Amino acid sequence: HFNSNVCLGAKRKGMVGFYDETGKRVRTKKEITDENGQIRKGCTVIKKGDVYESHLFKTKDERFKSEAFIAEAKEVYTELINSHISDPEQRLKVFDKNSVYLPTKKIGKNNPKAAEIEADNTARQEWNRTADLALVSGIEEAKILEIKQTEIHDKAGQSIRENGWLPNLFRSIVGKAKEFLQAIIREKDMPPKPVLDMDMDEFRTMQTLMLKVQKQAKAIKKIQEITLPNLRQQLAETTGIFKGKERKALEKQIQQTESELKEKLNKLPDILKDDGYPDVQAFMKTYRKAEAIITQYNQDLAEWEQTVKNGQKPAEKQHRPPERQSVRNRLRQLQEESKQSSQSKQRKKSQGRDR
Repeated sequence: HFNSNVCLGAKRKGMVGFYDETGKRVRTKKEITDENGQIRKGCTVIKKGDVYESHLFKTKDERFKSEAFIAEAKEVYTELINSHISDPEQRLKVFDKNSVYLPTKKIGKNNPKAAEIEADNTARQEWNRTADLALVSGIEEAKILEIKQTEIHDKAGQSIRENGWLPNLFRSIVGKAKEFLQAIIREKDMPPKPVLDMDMDEFRTMQTLMLKVQKQAKAIKKIQEITLPNLRQQLAETTGIFKGKERKALEKQIQQTESELKEKLNKLPDILKDDGYPDVQAFMKTYRKAEAIITQYNQDLAEWEQTVKNGQKPAEKQHRPPERQSVRNRLRQLQEESKQSSQSKQRKKSQGRDR
């Protein structure tokens, strides 16, 4: 930042100094004077004892190194970039470090560490897919965040302090955290299917989406917990020199099943994107809130009906039954806020998590 109060520098000792229009020092005064003997405009004469240098800038403002300024700058420039991108799928977004996901890194052209970054991104994406499955399986977001903190961030931080940055070690930490989360998913029963018995379009739409992601999650869990383990067990039991063809067939079947599993995991968030939700976490947050609104409405309605049935006069504020239209409006507002927030983040989130 320019400082109008110029900071004075050192003083000149010895001879007088002559400087031309470009600031270059010359030997004699004649070299900077015009035909009338006057010093040309832009030239300088510095006498003995005068200041010959000055500093026009202040010390760096530490605010520009702060996390808050960096976050703000990311949002502003990401929004500026997205304003020139017509395809919504190509728009950038600023990663939310408080989400259950891990960010991936952009691989620049001719990057000598491209293979290392790609392997790192693969490990992170596998964690992200597992986090999606955990959310749909009914595991609380707080629990996933706790595992992410203790099993990834804390252990990675300790590893860096002790050994420095070792990419292979970090990928190992992420892999173990993913396995830890998978073990919890295996122990967790899928939540019951939502029943489409509401006449409120907003919540019925969300219930339909929930059914779709639950169906996908069940198919994923079946592959993970039954199909692949059985195939690997068969491969382990297929031994002997005359079993080569069978082993190759099993290996090919395992490879195809693993590809099918990866494809299903990748499609899990895509089910929700067409309806405006950027990822599984955003949808589940909105769905749980909507579910709580419906539950409260049903409780209030049941209490009102029971009061009327018993011949009692309802309380003043409950003189009439709970308004279904009010609940519908709250659901609509909840969905709009969630999708607007998501769209705003998409205008803001640098590459962040590769979905």
